[in-house]
Amino acid sequence: MNKKLIALAVAGALAAPVIASAQGTNVTIFGRVQQEYSGVASGNNGGSTGDQSYQGGLNDNARSSRWGLQISEDLGRGLKAIARLEQGINTGSGTANTPREQWVGLSSAQWGDVKFGRVQSPFKDFAGGMTIDPFAYTTLQANGAGATMTGSANGMGSGANGFVNGAIRFDSIQTDGFSFAGLLMPGDANSFDPTKVGTADQSAFGGGQGYTGGKNGEWDGQGAAKYAGNYMGTAYTVFGGYSRDNANDAQKALVATLGSRTEETWRAGGTLKYDNLQVVGQYERITNAIGAASCTGAAALAANPVVASSGQCNSAMNLGGDGSIWHVGTNYQWGNTQLVAQGGATTAEAIGTSAGRDAKSFTVGAIHSLSKRTSLFGGYQRVTMGAGQLEAAGTDTGTYVQGNRNTWTMGMRHNF
Repeated sequence: MNKKLIALAVAGALAAPVIASAQGTNVTIFGRVQQEYSGVASGNNGGSTGDQSYQGGLNDNARSSRWGLQISEDLGRGLKAIARLEQGINTGSGTANTPREQWVGLSSAQWGDVKFGRVQSPFKDFAGGMTIDPFAYTTLQANGAGATMTGSANGMGSGANGFVNGAIRFDSIQTDGFSFAGLLMPGDANSFDPTKVGTADQSAFGGGQGYTGGKNGEWDGQGAAKYAGNYMGTAYTVFGGYSRDNANDAQKALVATLGSRTEETWRAGGTLKYDNLQVVGQYERITNAIGAASCTGAAALAANPVVASSGQCNSAMNLGGDGSIWHVGTNYQWGNTQLVAQGGATTAEAIGTSAGRDAKSFTVGAIHSLSKRTSLFGGYQRVTMGAGQLEAAGTDTGTYVQGNRNTWTMGMRHNF
């Protein structure tokens, strides 16, 4: 009997979503488990015949699955101490070695939140990016292989596994509809990237998750602002942002002949929602591409590919070059089902010996909610590549191949 009571007590403790310590610290356990049965066909003929590759199977190539702890302590007078520890898992391969957000900070009801550590960029979770893509963190995601949003390997973009190390991030409260988010990464955060070992990966691009360009006292930064309002029953947001990624010494030497020193990205966009219909869009202009010349493994859908060449970063710029990316989409909530149609294009301008390149794509699909936490999703994505060549700037972000791409998927997700 005692053993049964102990077992029930342990099970109840593990099932509790919030644990309160005697010192008043609240710890919330959260996470997500996802699996997809998907197929990716790429090649000059769309993967149907000839020189193509095909990847298919049950996986989580976008690395959506994760678990973590959200921590807070009430300090009084509207101030809280906050922290987050999050780890990514790949349920398709059984690995659990992807560090995600890891930070500590302060939260105020009067001015907002400030965080110190490994954080997400405002381009990812504040102004556009993942916030306007219903298929974010799936094989149909818009960034990287989807070709309509940046998935930069330096973490300053909106890549699925892009994070910024050693950063300070501030998020303001919303005042009269306005809010702001800013990020600074001082010094050489590359040296302590937890996904990197040795000096070879730290000398130039590396291409791993969270890999940023600041070094030798230089600072990287990103800022974004948005306004949310309502006009005659139509809810809308307007957002804009600026990102600056300084090249480190090794990167300057590598692209010296191209004259690249600092990558800059400007973003503008917005959303409109009336009743059950929503329309979204954003435009990005990139100059002197450094991290934007490659993308994270998850953004390229090359986490654990069956066929290595199926991993593509169709939104990549040419190294040291300029370009633009635009994304538009619409979704309609029909009962418990969200119908999604979206698309856009990447234009990578020519530089040096690298030819210009265009990538256009569209995506259609649906997301059906079985409950507030469990959903089924599926759809199809087509990426059409224009003339030119793909530039493989990173060393571990998958193989970039020329050719069209057809992707389909069916999946299930549970949030806890």
